[in-house]
Amino acid sequence: MLMLRSLVAPAAVALAFLAAGHARADSVVQTRPAEAGFSQAGLARISAYIKNEIADNKIPGAVMLIKRHGKVAYYETFGVRDPATKAPMTASSIFRIYSMSKPVTSVAAMMLVEEGKLALNDPVAKYIPAFKDVKVGVEHKREDGSLTLELVAPKRPMTVQDLMRHTSGITYGFFGEGMVKKLYVDAHVFNGDFDNAEFADRIAKLPLAYQPGTTWDYSHSTDILGRVVEVVSGKSLYEFEKERILDPLGMKSTGFYVTDKSKQDLIAEPFPTDRKIGNDAEMNDPRIARRWQSGGGGMVSTAGDYARFAQMLANGGALDGKRYLSPKTIAYMGSNHIGPGSGVKPGPYYLPGPGFGFGLGFAVRTDAGISPMEGSVGEMNWSGAGGTTFWIDPKEDMYVVFMAQTVKERGRIRSALKNLVYGAFEK
Repeated sequence: MLMLRSLVAPAAVALAFLAAGHARADSVVQTRPAEAGFSQAGLARISAYIKNEIADNKIPGAVMLIKRHGKVAYYETFGVRDPATKAPMTASSIFRIYSMSKPVTSVAAMMLVEEGKLALNDPVAKYIPAFKDVKVGVEHKREDGSLTLELVAPKRPMTVQDLMRHTSGITYGFFGEGMVKKLYVDAHVFNGDFDNAEFADRIAKLPLAYQPGTTWDYSHSTDILGRVVEVVSGKSLYEFEKERILDPLGMKSTGFYVTDKSKQDLIAEPFPTDRKIGNDAEMNDPRIARRWQSGGGGMVSTAGDYARFAQMLANGGALDGKRYLSPKTIAYMGSNHIGPGSGVKPGPYYLPGPGFGFGLGFAVRTDAGISPMEGSVGEMNWSGAGGTTFWIDPKEDMYVVFMAQTVKERGRIRSALKNLVYGAFEK
């Protein structure tokens, strides 16, 4: 796996191309672009692109960090944190990272696997008995063209590995079509103030959209994995992650809610017309603490905090002299778990995209071509519904963290930034 140095590059020099419209994140000193293998002009194109997005009112602001060859080549803040207050974006801005919570929850679960307290082939029902009687929903078309849903027994139990690679048969109801997805919507699974245990029981009452182990379908699987972590550890998901991951890594602004009133003004906000996620959901307000700790999509973080997490993964599971996971475990997580021989096929909403498989908690690049985005085989990445993204490129000894709050523009901007980053390489 990729071995990088600590987050702050020693004896580094600030970038020369700082200009109006964005400011250097002062907590991390940057190196000269050439020392990290970038051209100054190439990195300036990234800044120009983001500033243009802001000028065109596509996004209010953003933070972006690039580290390569152990050097922070780029760490910039742009625009405003909140379009209502016009408060400037800063390195301390806190973002809803949504599905970038999934890699954190997956690391927590793999810690328990390494300790022998959890096994990937364990049935989920071993830890959450409500899943013992779960059924699979199979759609049939009647002669008149209408659909009916038959409930059948699963051919095998869903496993912990299924939860981590989205092959459990569980789905999401807030995007896409299908009778099972509609049942998720009709069940109002998000209603009320519930905890992880109650949420798992709600999901277990609904049919699976696919037979376990057969289809990659984006889902509440990692939320259920978070509940498994709770059952095995005897702690809430946040307590376990805070003790084992967040505090040791120094991720002081990362959690499920922002209860510290002194930090609530740091929460980055989208434009008011850019808050809708999927069919019936909107961006949440992390200032309002609830009991649910969504391991699949509930966390908030800063670019600097998440860079610490990415750095640990990039280092093969260690940072600043502390080991979190074995390098073999990280390599295993970064392998394709849905490739040939797995029996898994992509579902109709295959979010990793062409040229990518899926590991334990994130997408993994399997082909240098195919995808319309540049990158290297072995890349690990995932993104959040609210506009955030990260990727680790072991071949290029690099990781990138991008934070913004936008639903409408997220896919287009991610693709552009990826090509801009690789287009900025000088060697």
